Amino acid sequence: MNSLRNRLLAWLLGAVALVGATGAWVSYRNALAEANSFFDDHLRQTALLLRDQAYGFSPTPGLPQEIPDYDFVVQVWTLDGVRVYLSRPHTVLPGLTTLGLSTVATPNGRWRVFGVEARGRIIQVAQPMNVRERRAARLALKTIVPFAFLLPALAFVVVLIVGRTMRPVRQFAAVLRSRKRGALDPLDGGTLPDEIRPVATALNDLLVRLKESVERERSFIADAAHELRTPFTALDLQVQSLRAETAGAAHDAAVQGLETGVARATRLVEQLLALAREERDGNREHEAVALVDLARDVIEEMLPLADTRGVDLGMERADTVRVGGDREALRVLIRNLLDNAIRYSPAATQVDVSVERRDGAEPRALLVVSDGGPGIPPPERERVFDRFYRVPGTASPGSGLGLALVRSIAAHHHAHIQLGAGPDGRGLRVSVEFAALGPP
Repeated sequence: MNSLRNRLLAWLLGAVALVGATGAWVSYRNALAEANSFFDDHLRQTALLLRDQAYGFSPTPGLPQEIPDYDFVVQVWTLDGVRVYLSRPHTVLPGLTTLGLSTVATPNGRWRVFGVEARGRIIQVAQPMNVRERRAARLALKTIVPFAFLLPALAFVVVLIVGRTMRPVRQFAAVLRSRKRGALDPLDGGTLPDEIRPVATALNDLLVRLKESVERERSFIADAAHELRTPFTALDLQVQSLRAETAGAAHDAAVQGLETGVARATRLVEQLLALAREERDGNREHEAVALVDLARDVIEEMLPLADTRGVDLGMERADTVRVGGDREALRVLIRNLLDNAIRYSPAATQVDVSVERRDGAEPRALLVVSDGGPGIPPPERERVFDRFYRVPGTASPGSGLGLALVRSIAAHHHAHIQLGAGPDGRGLRVSVEFAALGPP
């Protein structure tokens, strides 16, 4: 019963059968009521006629021997309960009852009795109830016989209607099956019924996201191949230089160039893998992360690089605040921000990290990294988040993936990232705003 068509047919045909059974029962009850009214009236008329004969008001006095047309039984009783007349023999008859209409139960079934008094006698006219029930059943059967032929026809019509109604679903499924591999164009839902159109809309949204993902992956592969070509070409040239040079200054320069190229290629591959992993598994389960402790850990990791470049790296503000997120992904975010800040800052400048808590209706956590580098012009601040994009004229080596990775991690944490100038108008100030968890 996983089929909607079969479910719909089962419910509709069950409803038709239930309505037919209910109609038959109602017809029987109506026919029985009509039969009761009809026979009660005949009981009354017969009893009153016999009373008139007993009083001599009838031109043909005397009691009838039997009344075969309606299966009536007439009894006459004395007031002290002695039966003095019986119209026909019967196995079990009702005894003396009250005057008027009444229903009497006997071992042989129930009887309907009408009693009337005449000259010190009680005249009773009785009829078995099964006579009425049989007559009611016959009347009801005559009523429902046409429906016995109409119900199968109605069931056949229901099957046809359900099949025709479900045809758009089958056609929609056929359209999906007939689509070519790799076809990501939206589906035409204009002619679909209202019940199926939301499915088509949801599929179109899914196709749009899938198309964007495929295009992003294609662009990623193309850009990665282009970016990897440069460092590996440089490595090849350095290797050739090493082969040509003997020990000396040129040899040392070639070795240093080779080391630089290897480091650059390694950094690029690491960032490519991190970006691919973040875009694929960015919706991992979140946990409560102490942002200050995580920032301190990353600062300790980056201190050797800062010392090598002569940059003063430290924490300017450290509010206690927790955020919900993936600890390793947040570590990568902070590390990339610090790596960019250190690499683009000249010697004898500062790189400051601040973690600030902002209370309110919705508490927020603000992570800020400020440096003393050249900064980013306002027109370029949105483009630097694109993969492999670097601001024209940038002297420091890099791959253009750091901020793209930061934005991807921030998006998966529903965080807002903003670029601006440093406090004194120089350098770059990067702020990432998260939703804070609970009290500090």
